[in-house]
Amino acid sequence: MRRLLLALLLFILTTATAYADAAVGDTIITLGQDLKPAQKEQIKSRFNAPNAQEITVTNAEEHKYLEGLLSKSVIGTRAISSAMIQIAEPGKGIVVETNNITWVSKAMYENALATAGVKDAIVKIDAPFPVSGTAALTGIMKAYETVTGKKIDETQKKVANEEMVTTAKIGETIGDKEKAAELLTRLKAELAKQTSKLSDDQLREMIRSVADQMGLNLSDAEIESLVSILRKIQNLDIDWNKTLEQVSSYKGKIQEFLNNNPEAKSLVQEILLFLKHLIEQILSWFK
Repeated sequence: MRRLLLALLLFILTTATAYADAAVGDTIITLGQDLKPAQKEQIKSRFNAPNAQEITVTNAEEHKYLEGLLSKSVIGTRAISSAMIQIAEPGKGIVVETNNITWVSKAMYENALATAGVKDAIVKIDAPFPVSGTAALTGIMKAYETVTGKKIDETQKKVANEEMVTTAKIGETIGDKEKAAELLTRLKAELAKQTSKLSDDQLREMIRSVADQMGLNLSDAEIESLVSILRKIQNLDIDWNKTLEQVSSYKGKIQEFLNNNPEAKSLVQEILLFLKHLIEQILSWFK
């Protein structure tokens, strides 16, 4: 009996310690190494998290994951982008806010962070002046690893960065960042339906089909860039049904529609069923 109680106590203590590593509300701030002292204080003030742990991100760390995706001149020589990540309650998903970020949208960050394995987090991304925002993802992932004590797979980090850059480039070309982010989300949802890996030709067919449904006319180069990233995405050992639950932006759009159209009862029921299917089964964006 004593041994049983001792084993039970040890289990409880171990479990409690594991959960204590990342409790709801735990917050960490990542600051670009090249920020001036006044800029750091300005950003920390906007984050409004006086008790948060602080870590630093260097330009070398940013280059590690963006090298080959963007030119060195675009990545730059200074680490400026900063971020705050706060552990949210289970089921919250990833919610992103940005300030002075010009090229990467909130939904693009959500998608990329979900690919990297981040779960249930409130993320704020900021800079003292307008920046593209491509380097911020590195800091967010580093902060998440620090606050949770869980190492993100290096391949996932690289794929997440490539996904973000690919989506941002397409958003720039079509002139609609949100449409580009939605395109990636829908493509991931299609991958989640598959019982086996798709060939490049099948991926091209899927991309063209989804783009047509969204009214998007993609160039051959854009399609090939999507084939490249989707091939890498489908090779990751990830439960995409659960991963897509983390992408909060489009859940918010559906909820906004319901709030603004209370008279459309039958349509509301249809959308609620759609949302249930979205979360519990394959999170399809096409039903």
